[in-house]
Amino acid sequence: MGVIGEVKGLSSQALWERAQRALAGGVSHDSRFLPPYPAYFDRAQGAYKWDVEGRRYIDYAMGSAAMMLGHSHPDVVDALRTHAAEGTFFATVHPLEVAWAELVQELVPSAERVRFVGSGTEATMLALRVARAFSRRPRVLRFEGHFHGWHDYVVPGMKAPFDKFPSLGIPEAIRDTLVICPTDAQQVEDRLKADRQIGTIICEVSGANWGSVPIREEFLRELRVLADRYECVLIFDEVITGFRWSPGGKQALIGVTPDMTTMAKIVAGGMPGGAVGGKEPIMRLLDPRTEVDGLKPAIIHRGTFNASPIVAAAAVAALKVIRTGEPHRQANRIAARIREGMQKVLDRLEVDGRAYGESSTFHVFFGEGARKGSIGDVSPAALRAMKRDALDVYTNGLRKRGVDFMSYTGGVTSLAHTDADVGPTLEAFQGAVQDLIDARKITLL
Repeated sequence: MGVIGEVKGLSSQALWERAQRALAGGVSHDSRFLPPYPAYFDRAQGAYKWDVEGRRYIDYAMGSAAMMLGHSHPDVVDALRTHAAEGTFFATVHPLEVAWAELVQELVPSAERVRFVGSGTEATMLALRVARAFSRRPRVLRFEGHFHGWHDYVVPGMKAPFDKFPSLGIPEAIRDTLVICPTDAQQVEDRLKADRQIGTIICEVSGANWGSVPIREEFLRELRVLADRYECVLIFDEVITGFRWSPGGKQALIGVTPDMTTMAKIVAGGMPGGAVGGKEPIMRLLDPRTEVDGLKPAIIHRGTFNASPIVAAAAVAALKVIRTGEPHRQANRIAARIREGMQKVLDRLEVDGRAYGESSTFHVFFGEGARKGSIGDVSPAALRAMKRDALDVYTNGLRKRGVDFMSYTGGVTSLAHTDADVGPTLEAFQGAVQDLIDARKITLL
């Protein structure tokens, strides 16, 4: 029967009951719980996934934005099968990590040198350590609401109220390592001018929460100028935008090159993994042959599964498709159609809402005044203010109609999504919005 056979055939409810007795909180990620219990999925192909009851969903979560090619792309699957048969893990250097690093180097402007890690959280953890070491200054400026993983140095500031820690277990001393700032260039400069212990700036280049709170392109250009003026290391967090906004990420698309870049999700071909890319003088601190202040290596970085060969195999296969640009052309086109269609639904139902987004993403904002002015005029707090009870109505409304979004604000598309998916998606969206209207959870015009 095997291990898989022990749980195969169980319903989501039955699996949830077992999970609560085995997993802390019943889940492995805070956001995966959805009342009354989460749907369990056991198969995915292309633009679709199936729950354990056999229901099919058009998937716009796409592995939390990791699956730019869609689920089970044949090139990735072939690479996994081939290299799994040759050995899944060696705990040594291997040829594929070189090929993987060269592809990242080719595509990402700031990646003069690359170091692989196990996840996006590990990428920002390493990048901050390297940036502090290079700048010789201990404090990091980060932006309100931006998400950079779950380690201690980046959790403060990820959600309002920004003067309070959003989690237990974080030492109070961490507060002294961070400066939390709105995305306003003048306020950034004021803080840099007043505090010369700030040596690093980190920014989610889509804007907070993968673009649900958009950021101006000009602001990123201003950050580059300010980082140079005050001799700070500028880190672009491209865990989601990397290889999605363009084959070289948002930095390649807009022509603004940071000093360092954090990557995960697509960079690993949808497998567990991440990377830090940076300018050679900065990344040289990671060279085990480099001695600084009597330390050799100057920066300790380890990780048993860094650049695991089976992950590298998937990553190389995926990035070879990514560099053609075809995934972006298809995914961007479908996302644009969905954004346009969502707005028509909101207008037809006379809901005060706005569909928006960039690249292969789509978001929706429900709230008074949503249709006035531009989405950039809406406060970040308002954009993230949908209440939990409304969120549950909306998400369950989508899922019961066979559509799954990445979060309540929206989702992402992939190479695998086609025009045939747009109509059913908009029908499900209309139904979910009607559920919100019926439950009196939404503002009407």
